Amino acid sequence: MTTTTKEKIDRERVELLKIISHPLRVEILEQLEDGVKCVSDFEEFLETSQPNISQHLGLLRRAGLIDYYMDGRLRCYFLVNPLVHDVLKLLRKQYEEDLEAPAYCPVTKTGKYPGDRSH
Repeated sequence: MTTTTKEKIDRERVELLKIISHPLRVEILEQLEDGVKCVSDFEEFLETSQPNISQHLGLLRRAGLIDYYMDGRLRCYFLVNPLVHDVLKLLRKQYEEDLEAPAYCPVTKTGKYPGDRSH
């Protein structure tokens, strides 16, 4: 893999995380994990306007995470990118403890972590 290809993939991953990072978009994606939803379905559980919901849906669609089909006048949205399930699963994961502090500096092999990380 060339550096430019790796850099492109890295940029795409960062952009994907930026797109998913909005709380409303996370909620939309979580709802779509349960199956197809129309804009009116989203209005029932999201406390925001229909135009705002449509903007978020459009962004998720342009990013290739979701798509829709028409049922009469209704747009019915669904997930298309399998990465969404993995990202949402990771976001829901609960950890019992933080990672252990290092015993010493890896360069000098001396020093010690100075204290409590609970702050």
